[in-house]
Amino acid sequence: MAKIDEVKAQVEAGKTKLVPGLVQEALDGGSAAGDILQAMIDGMKVVGDRFSAGEIFVPEMLIAAKAMAKGVEVLKPHLAGDASTSLGTCIIGTVEGDLHDIGKNLVSMMIGSAGFDMVDLGVDVPAEKFIEAIKETPNVSLVACSALLTTTMPSLKNTVKVIKDSGLSGFKVIVGGAPITQEFANEIGADAYAADAGAAAETAKSMVK
Repeated sequence: MAKIDEVKAQVEAGKTKLVPGLVQEALDGGSAAGDILQAMIDGMKVVGDRFSAGEIFVPEMLIAAKAMAKGVEVLKPHLAGDASTSLGTCIIGTVEGDLHDIGKNLVSMMIGSAGFDMVDLGVDVPAEKFIEAIKETPNVSLVACSALLTTTMPSLKNTVKVIKDSGLSGFKVIVGGAPITQEFANEIGADAYAADAGAAAETAKSMVK
């Protein structure tokens, strides 16, 4: 098995202690940092698909995400040297009234590993706090809003409206969360929708490049 495939397999398996060493071995063996990162993202996509299918649950998904995060730490210095990986800053938060952060944390990790600087506002974030963060943060290229409950879908709708009506520009708005669909994202005026953390990373990259 090629070292890069081993990295992917161990991310899928959530082997937090093994992944950093394997990433370093892959780098030493001449694999490009971007290719190793892509292998880990692919591994997380497999994990996300298994989670969606009900084959694994949140703890397994979090362990895999933690394993990937450890691998990304090893890669970061190598990615930072590649100007093409600096895609601006992403502001992320779970909307007002919603206290869920597991999905948001996974998405934050995946978008961050795709080459964005992350500003995480946490959970139960009022629309105005998103606006403040956009104004205070240089080089914002993406704003990611998460809602994990059907009852907070109106809050997501309001947040997107407030951001869009603010007159601020230069960034795209991406939304996601368990009850959110592409149709709802279109209806509320979001620029993009992501079904899961892996899709969020891919969509984020494609939107700002």
